[in-house]
Amino acid sequence: MSTITPQNALIYAMVIAAVADGKLKDTEVGAIDAAVRHLPIFRGYGLDAMQVAVGDCVALLDQDDGVDAALGLVKEALPTDWCETAYALACDIVAVDGHGRQEELRWLEMLRHELRVERLHAAAIERGAGVRYKRLPGDIPKG
Repeated sequence: MSTITPQNALIYAMVIAAVADGKLKDTEVGAIDAAVRHLPIFRGYGLDAMQVAVGDCVALLDQDDGVDAALGLVKEALPTDWCETAYALACDIVAVDGHGRQEELRWLEMLRHELRVERLHAAAIERGAGVRYKRLPGDIPKG
């Protein structure tokens, strides 16, 4: 039995992607908040639960082997048919700033492998995230 809920696992996937570059930015927290408020998969999941899950995941990631532990919790808690959803949400968090940094892309790859998201499916998910978060020329992300 998992120690986190499937919705918490989705939050963890997003937080893992968000802190890959060393900090959880306001734009990333805003994107996580928007996902919880608007996506059907989070129906009945409150913002208080989201805030607790974010804090728990950040604390776990600060520990030795925290990334591996967090990835293990995500994998254990997610129903198989939610793995691509988790990967898509993580990709959205990386894309929200307008571009993926090398550290973020490496952590996404680790998440993809852990969740066994097929490479072709991952490429489509990544492309979709990039298109959704495309910026106007000269637009500088805040965060």
